[in-house]
Amino acid sequence: MEKPAVLKASTPGSHPVIRAVWLAAFVMLLAAVGLMALGAFSYPMVALIAAGWFAVGLVAYLIRHVRFLGTLSRGERALRSGDLAGARAIAAPLVDRYPTFAPVQRLAGLVLYPSGDPLSAATMLEAATKSMRDRDAVVTLVASYAALNKAGDARRAAALRRNDPDVALALAWAELVALGGDRPRGAELAAVLPSDTPARAAMAATLQAIAAAHRHDAAAVRARLRDAEDRYILLADDERAFLGYLGGVALRELGALDDARTTFTLAMAAAPDTIGEALARRERTHIPSGSDSPSSASVQPSSD
Repeated sequence: MEKPAVLKASTPGSHPVIRAVWLAAFVMLLAAVGLMALGAFSYPMVALIAAGWFAVGLVAYLIRHVRFLGTLSRGERALRSGDLAGARAIAAPLVDRYPTFAPVQRLAGLVLYPSGDPLSAATMLEAATKSMRDRDAVVTLVASYAALNKAGDARRAAALRRNDPDVALALAWAELVALGGDRPRGAELAAVLPSDTPARAAMAATLQAIAAAHRHDAAAVRARLRDAEDRYILLADDERAFLGYLGGVALRELGALDDARTTFTLAMAAAPDTIGEALARRERTHIPSGSDSPSSASVQPSSD
């Protein structure tokens, strides 16, 4: 269950001046209690001043906290609109000032992963999901571990939201591709993945192509890659780049190394500075230069 952010003096709503005002108000309140105990007639005035300072500090605190939540919302909107540069510009100063605050860690992780930094994303989201287990955070955490070739960690993170369709996609990716992945289990997952949107259908088809490559079924690999490419026109550039990375993995597992290298190169060109580009670049470096592979009329992702 997701826990709400608790207002404390150390949260982003706070400020040293606000804490000083609260401390002074507390001291004055103690003074008012002491004056009342001594029978002094001035204690009500001191108590009222203390209460006023408490109220001023609370109002200032809430204003700052509301502004902070507005900044988080702007970061979320930039991320959802595909403006990664804008989202990074919003998230970076928040991380500098509040690196241990769960909502900030969540936003940072959601920005870092599509920007091509799954390691930092996993670090942020691992911390954030201890108190915030919302869907986007868990899906991205599983995907980050899959991108890092950590199938065991991806499996553990996926247990946080077992029945989510996008968690299933990310987990199937981890099982089929990551080190320590359970390939037969990945193939089982791939066979029943959701295909209710163009992006899910394209990823499911590409993961099924990887499972077919593990079976050395060249015809099925190419058929499933064609099915995925049929949906590319409906996808954003970053989605196409990521699917190009997965398609290159399928061709590499099949042994079509030249085709895999070409596919990785096209994926890199489709959306620079994204997770798809970063992963395609990484995998392309693992293919020996000048290697020969069986010639094939494989379907390649479009570069336009």
